[in-house]
Amino acid sequence: MTIWTPLNDRLTQPYFLSIAHQIAGAISSGALKPGEQLPPQRQLAYKLGVSLPTVSRAYEELARRGLVVGEIGRGTFIKAPSINSEAVTPFASGRTSGLIDLSILKPVSDMLHLERMKDTLGALAIDLPPSAVFGSRPGTLFARHRSVATEWLKYCGVDADERTVFLTNGGTPALTVAFMSTCQPGMTIATEATGLHVMLPLASYLGLKVQGVPIDEEGLIPDGLESVCQQRVIRALFMMPNALGPTAFIMGERRRNAIVEIARKYDVQIIEDDALGPLVDNRPPTFQALAPERTIYITSFTKPIMSGLRTGYLVAPERLLPAVENRQIVTSWIATPLIAEIAARWVEDGTCQQFVEWQRATLLERHELVASVLKGIRYSSDRASLHIWLPLGERFPEDEFVSHARMQGVVLARGSAFAISENHPAVRISVGSTTKEELHRGLNVIHNLLHSEPEPVLL
Repeated sequence: MTIWTPLNDRLTQPYFLSIAHQIAGAISSGALKPGEQLPPQRQLAYKLGVSLPTVSRAYEELARRGLVVGEIGRGTFIKAPSINSEAVTPFASGRTSGLIDLSILKPVSDMLHLERMKDTLGALAIDLPPSAVFGSRPGTLFARHRSVATEWLKYCGVDADERTVFLTNGGTPALTVAFMSTCQPGMTIATEATGLHVMLPLASYLGLKVQGVPIDEEGLIPDGLESVCQQRVIRALFMMPNALGPTAFIMGERRRNAIVEIARKYDVQIIEDDALGPLVDNRPPTFQALAPERTIYITSFTKPIMSGLRTGYLVAPERLLPAVENRQIVTSWIATPLIAEIAARWVEDGTCQQFVEWQRATLLERHELVASVLKGIRYSSDRASLHIWLPLGERFPEDEFVSHARMQGVVLARGSAFAISENHPAVRISVGSTTKEELHRGLNVIHNLLHSEPEPVLL
């Protein structure tokens, strides 16, 4: 007999994804164990007050992720963990050796990054600050680093006081702290309808509800946000306004001002994820600059500089400083001092600025290649984005398209992994995760698939 079922009061649209995420979270936490049976679809639909097709789609989504298996005449059961199971992440979770991996979002890397890191590690071996090894007090360890951070943040369009800056171990830890600092369990966060792939599971783990807001080619639509705020209490609004989101939009200044006005009207806290930082040089003012009294701003070095430089900055409004400090202590205590030291040195000596300029030029070449190979095919991107977003329309089923690409040696990210309240068939294609030559070959595979007749996957 099943001992766990989804909770009706935590359902958000689209309901099938919300049901699937609740069940996936219960599997992850151990509340649902391998071999346990899920409720019959009709019974669960009645209990939750949703349609039978909605529950069927939820179970199909769980089966796609490899979390459940249906047995004719018996029902649906939780599968034992498998290294080949699909993860909730959009990028490849299984074997990728020998494949062209265009699924994971990474900056372009070259030997110059490795050599610079070697040089820095050599210098640290000579003059490593004792605090990088022995320091452990969150409040006093990073005084110099915060000063350096304010200089880097200026490149990001943020004029911050040192007291409001926190060092983090990258974007996702900072996001966790931001969610916990602005919301209590049971509260609702609004976000782009097609958005961050970890948004739903992270919110579920924290006991938060998520409300998707419609987007267009410029991002979150203000009228949609106001409508949501009129219908329910929205505590916080999470956005990726600078080419980081899956559809690679950059939100214009007029729209940003309209969203700030709505946030102030309904007392909504803003969480701004600007992981690309100064890499995007054609953007309007940050939300932190427009509404510093209610915006938590997050940036990191992982996307614009180097994947292994996993550190970043969180800037908080003064009234939230105690909450942010406490949440960071309980989630990660402090940022990793050695990595923070490397980032600070690279900001001070100009390495970070040089790498940003190099990344911009290299990404521009990659996007020119994409435009050449996919000429005439509709997709969205920005010259500083690490990816493109390719809608598939109704002609190509998303799962089949991704499976066919993989069978031809190319790994893509499913668009459904980014669905919050809208799910349109699409794939996200990274332009920085591999060499230019492999990117070219991968794009040719995609081009050929788009110009062929859809075929079912038989193997």
